[in-house]
Amino acid sequence: MVIVLQKGIPEKDKQELKDFLVRNNFKVNEITGEEDTILGAVGKVTIDPREVEILPGVERVIPISKPYKMASREYKKENTVVEVKNNRGQIVRIGGNRVLAIAGPCAVESLDQMMGVAARVSAAGAAMLRGGAFKPRTSPYAFQGLGEEGVKILRQAGDAYGLPIVTEIVSADHIPLMKDYVDVYQIGARNMQNFELLKKVGALGKPVILKRGLSATIEEWLMAAEYLLSSGTDDVILCERGIRTYEKATRNTLDLSAVPVIRSLTHLPIIIDPSHAVGIRDKVPPMGLAAIAAGADGIIVEVHCQPEKAVSDAAQTMYPEQFEKLMRDIDVLAPVVGKEVTHIRPAAPDGQKAAAAGSNDGRVRCAYSGDHGAYAEQAISLYFDDAQTVGCSSFRDVFQAVTDGRADYGMIPLENSLAGSVYDNYDNLFRFDDVSICGAYTLRIEHALLAVKGASLDSIKRVYSHPHGFPQCKDFLDKHPGWIQVDAVSTATAAELVAKEGSLENAAIASSAAADYYNLEVLATGIELNPRNYTRFVVITANDKEIKDAQAAAEEICCGKTCCAASNEVAKASLVFIAKNKSGSLYECLGVLHQRNLNMTRLESRPIMGEPWRYMFYVDLQLPEGGRKVLEEAVGALKSKAEEVRLLGIYKERSV
Repeated sequence: MVIVLQKGIPEKDKQELKDFLVRNNFKVNEITGEEDTILGAVGKVTIDPREVEILPGVERVIPISKPYKMASREYKKENTVVEVKNNRGQIVRIGGNRVLAIAGPCAVESLDQMMGVAARVSAAGAAMLRGGAFKPRTSPYAFQGLGEEGVKILRQAGDAYGLPIVTEIVSADHIPLMKDYVDVYQIGARNMQNFELLKKVGALGKPVILKRGLSATIEEWLMAAEYLLSSGTDDVILCERGIRTYEKATRNTLDLSAVPVIRSLTHLPIIIDPSHAVGIRDKVPPMGLAAIAAGADGIIVEVHCQPEKAVSDAAQTMYPEQFEKLMRDIDVLAPVVGKEVTHIRPAAPDGQKAAAAGSNDGRVRCAYSGDHGAYAEQAISLYFDDAQTVGCSSFRDVFQAVTDGRADYGMIPLENSLAGSVYDNYDNLFRFDDVSICGAYTLRIEHALLAVKGASLDSIKRVYSHPHGFPQCKDFLDKHPGWIQVDAVSTATAAELVAKEGSLENAAIASSAAADYYNLEVLATGIELNPRNYTRFVVITANDKEIKDAQAAAEEICCGKTCCAASNEVAKASLVFIAKNKSGSLYECLGVLHQRNLNMTRLESRPIMGEPWRYMFYVDLQLPEGGRKVLEEAVGALKSKAEEVRLLGIYKERSV
């Protein structure tokens, strides 16, 4: 049964409730959800649920109708996200808004083979390394794996490239040999209903990939997952690998319809194994893409540097080049379905912490969109005492650089006082759920018109700038109606283009600082509409990073006291929520903030990708004295009013 607790239940009442359930032979698990805190009680029902409903602190009791209890949506509404930490301090996530690729050979054959494959798949975008050390084969005369030696080789190759390792366990007797090496256990299709093995592997408490049996129904598959969950692990990943049908054109029949069906029945993440499903290497990439399009959380595929020489499953094993092409295609497809691909951060240079993996001299690295001379780069130099800047081709790439570990922080613009909101970044903050805001900086923007030496206002025919730069300089541009306005990735990129072309007919709207970088002349300064032209930037960092000084400091400040009022730093928080589809829902959500005297400094609505006519709301809040506690109360209350709530960060905001 699911026991929904009353808001603000005293800890004493909660503990007494748990003790009561344990005395009645229930296994109890507390789950804090988006809307409610519940106790999941699993076991043979020997008491009347009404006996539980009348206990102090209980709001209501919901019987679980499904035969699988802990795996059901009734037990847990929110999707489970499985987290696995690698040896570079990065948390690799399966589920949520992430797409994950697990790749490697069918069988571990040698150290050279595994190191070669690990190098290729990690470079292509795999986030975990697979390989069989113990191989359950149809024929007793086929290669059975290297056993313990194979597990050690797999571990060595995974550590060399920052890849957590996945390998199949075929017998509980192998647990002592594997437990110190394996990050994620795999239960193969032939062992899906080996219940004694499921119990023992589940008791280890580690993540487990559970493959669907050759002829198993979805309910049988979920019942097998229930064995793992009830035995001790919370992290089960379901894997569809094709089922046996009368069709002989492929090795098995890949049941992609299982993805949306499973999504509606369980909170567990689901990945797809197209290699075992189709059994033909050329057919694996299109089915891998189809899996992502269907909504799968990732793929697990077989890759070998010389598949024609592989000791097992040679016909279905991809060449590294095929896998690289597949990952490039998934990188393009993932944003279409509202997801981003997980990548492993680079290794830290010798003697440096993993948290500063991208830095080659110990300084933090901060990413921004554009080239040298961009306003974001200026904001970085003013916000950080000493930081290396990392130019990126787009805002999305800034977020990706932060999550991959190529940069410690990112500096992204959210709004301009004249041109308005940078909507792409509101969407990115919602999409990249493993990134948080840890700081903010408001920069005064002073635009200049830059051109090559010898150019003049009369010679100019084309002006390049970021799309937001043109409306900020409307009055100046209106005086030159013949000029053609050309969009660029950033104002700095516009300056670089003008310098590279070397034409007297081109000019760029950018900062005067960019003129120095690109050896350009300043034809006019202060061309913005209004001298009160400011851009608000936020600083982002990965949720799993060790560097949290800015966030920790922000959580301790007591905005509203005299010491803070005299400062140019303000304690703020940002969050997003999705209002319920009913009359007055937005009014109720905003009322939660008003009741707690939280000053809302910004409210933006954005359409939710893939869900027409539904919107998420982005909110900035100025925190009062004791703001942390008040905010926690507000977020808790908001969860009861909204469909989804996510706190993006608590931070200090600095201005010029």
